[in-house]
Amino acid sequence: MLQVELVHVIRHKVLVEGLPKRQVARELGVGRNTIDAYLDGREPGKRVQVRKRQPIHDEIEARIEEILDDSPKWTHGKQKLTAKRLWRMLVDEEKREIGYTFVKDVVREYRRRRREVFVPLVYRPGEVAEVDFFEVFVVVSGVKQKAYMFVMRLMYSGRDFCFLYPRQDATCFLDGHVRAMAYLQGVPWRIIYDNLRAAVAKIVVGSERKLATRFQALAAHYAFEPCFARPATGHDKGGVEVRGRTIRWQHLVPIPEGESLEEISINVQRKLDGENDAGKLDEERKHFLPLPASFSPSRVTTVAISRSSLVKVDGASYSVPWIHAGLEATVHIGVFDVDIVCPGNDRIRHKKQPFGGKSVDYHHYLRELRTKPQAVRQVADVLVAQLGEPFDSLWRSLAEDLGDKEAARRFAKVLGAIDDHGKDVVIERIRAGKLKTLLARREPPPTSLTNVPEALRQIDVEKSDISAYDALLGGAL
Repeated sequence: MLQVELVHVIRHKVLVEGLPKRQVARELGVGRNTIDAYLDGREPGKRVQVRKRQPIHDEIEARIEEILDDSPKWTHGKQKLTAKRLWRMLVDEEKREIGYTFVKDVVREYRRRRREVFVPLVYRPGEVAEVDFFEVFVVVSGVKQKAYMFVMRLMYSGRDFCFLYPRQDATCFLDGHVRAMAYLQGVPWRIIYDNLRAAVAKIVVGSERKLATRFQALAAHYAFEPCFARPATGHDKGGVEVRGRTIRWQHLVPIPEGESLEEISINVQRKLDGENDAGKLDEERKHFLPLPASFSPSRVTTVAISRSSLVKVDGASYSVPWIHAGLEATVHIGVFDVDIVCPGNDRIRHKKQPFGGKSVDYHHYLRELRTKPQAVRQVADVLVAQLGEPFDSLWRSLAEDLGDKEAARRFAKVLGAIDDHGKDVVIERIRAGKLKTLLARREPPPTSLTNVPEALRQIDVEKSDISAYDALLGGAL
């Protein structure tokens, strides 16, 4: 009789016919335990393995778990307790042979039971984006340099926005958001971050964070909800973590080259757009928060203007017109530019310089240079490069004919003419061959009423001559 048939016969005789189990066992020639097993519904031929009690192993296993529970107090980060180190500790402690394989199995099971289980998540259109920075290398104008790739990933459509920055500071972080929102043409409802300093001033309790002031202003402006991953758990925003590495491997190898970080960023973004589904992004845009007016990511500070008419910001110096020397200016420090607002709302923009760098526009010093030929001689190469043609050719012609010293004296007069009449007038006279007449007729510059009090602007002062003062002095004597 087949085993399956035997099971059927046993269950029918006992459960249907109501025969005693002893009688059925005797008739069929099977043991009472077999009868009980088949009546309990066990699978025929399958043996139930019963773990033998091992008192010594149970004792050691309990001690292993006790040590593992206590280990966070005397380990930290990468200096963690390994199974091999734990085995050696037990051998020294117990003074007897203990199998390393047994210890390793216990440690593996201990960690498996406590390992975090990831929950499959569901993302709705426009609901969630994730943001992170990634360190990369690029070649800018032939020079290999480190850069930081800002990545925002939409979790529903899988759309990515990336931009390369020279630094990983708060200004670049905020600028990345402004560019990303403009690219997406809307604002996700929630954005998830790790606890980077540009966003988080302090980790409070659980998921609560004290936000950095400028980031708080950005979140309020765009009205999205900032959410934060648990410390040291990158998988809380695993979508952007994985995607950032993929972009680095697929689109930044070989190392990309360009004349600027902006150019390289545009090329990388174009590649990303080519591999994404535009339809899903269009669907997601319908569910975004509305895009408000642009937010300024610049850091604003007030600084003093030195007697050299220079403003010092983050260790770099920038020039402003001479008339503002000794006053104060408001400086808007962006990612790539520095915008200086002087009294009277006079705005000067410079390309941002590295620490110790200097950006000087000698147009700001024409009034001083017109009376300082030696200074003209000292800065001539930079000065004429900034003035452009025909001043560059004029300077070189004067220097070849008269030498640098006399050329500087003549060129100082040209600078005076620019200061008096404007650059366009002087260029026109030079090209018309009438520069000598322009230099001979020095007209005083128009009086500026910018700094004159309102009450005095309507008062006319009569002109006088030196004879009136001579007469006055004669009467005094």
